[in-house]
Amino acid sequence: MTDPRSAYGSAGVDYQTLDAGKREALTEALLTSPLLSERSGRAIDESRGEPAFVFELGGQMLAFVLEGLGTKSIIARHVAEDLGVNRFDAVAYDTVAAIVNDLCCVGALPLVVNAYFATGASDWYDERERQERLLEGWREGCLDAGATWGGGESPSLPALVSALDIELAGSAVGVVPAGRAPILGSDLAAGDEIVFVASSGLHANGSSLARMVAARLPDRYRTALPSGRSFGEALLDRSVIYAGLVADLLHSSLQIHYLSHITGHGLLKLMRPNRELTYRVSELPPVPEVLSFLVERAELPPAAAYSTFNMGCGFAIYCAPGAGEQVVGLAARRGLAAHVAGAVEAGPRQVILSELDVVYGSGDLDLMPRVKTPRDRESRSAPPQPRESARS
Repeated sequence: MTDPRSAYGSAGVDYQTLDAGKREALTEALLTSPLLSERSGRAIDESRGEPAFVFELGGQMLAFVLEGLGTKSIIARHVAEDLGVNRFDAVAYDTVAAIVNDLCCVGALPLVVNAYFATGASDWYDERERQERLLEGWREGCLDAGATWGGGESPSLPALVSALDIELAGSAVGVVPAGRAPILGSDLAAGDEIVFVASSGLHANGSSLARMVAARLPDRYRTALPSGRSFGEALLDRSVIYAGLVADLLHSSLQIHYLSHITGHGLLKLMRPNRELTYRVSELPPVPEVLSFLVERAELPPAAAYSTFNMGCGFAIYCAPGAGEQVVGLAARRGLAAHVAGAVEAGPRQVILSELDVVYGSGDLDLMPRVKTPRDRESRSAPPQPRESARS
């Protein structure tokens, strides 16, 4: 069977290597957790490896996240060149969505979002309309997330970023509502229902592969999809911001046991919790046209497709048995399509896509830090000792 971790490799993105780097970084980060106590805070180390980091300060649970858009801004530039369509509002909005949707996964609601706009040349901003659309989209994303735009940074990085492009990223702080605990998967149990909430298309993952496919097409981003829409414009459909739905869930009496933002790794993200449980999906969502086109042109088998793109599921909500339809109803009030897609089962850590006869094993997704031994912690925190001079 195709290794799902290598499906993106042809586009220059090796998730296996990236995940290993992430684990190493998180392992080192664990060693800094005690420092929060010096500011009367407490690190919630159970959140390490989750989409956002959770910490306690002054009796309040807060969350922090940093996220980026990836290479989708390059697609926006190509669409402007090929089709004469300015959609930098869409990629700015997508960046905010990527940030706040991750933040919401731990049961936190966004308070403040900061922006990071890095260009390869300061004259990127000389195209006034492009800049205006970028700022408009970021502001609208913050409004839809219910978050204040606090500020940010806009460095010019010649030779590090292409002079033609802009790198979009940002950070956010959120708060866990009073009376709620952060959602970190500890309450997950066999019998829990899994609700899928629909995506709008590509969202903020898979752009490098989409660019590779576009480069192979004779008409590139002008290529017509079966519906008649251009490939480029479909790629730039705005992502969905799920913060409003998560707020509804947290302010309800429903038992929500986990939340997963389906981005990189596709439906592998269903087993992000560090638990020995099986996640069986019995009903997959309709696949957006642009993703079907990408999968076909990239010649991805189902196992690779569903571990690369969101394939129609932008967010997954794990709830207590019998609560799934109520979650679907809350989503519908927000204008979001949702359905009860599967359930949590006792068994090994794995994802089963029953309709496709695809199984992802525990080793296909490992984002957890390695806990250092006390000796490791002491050796890293101890000051360096002077070395004796060599004697002849």
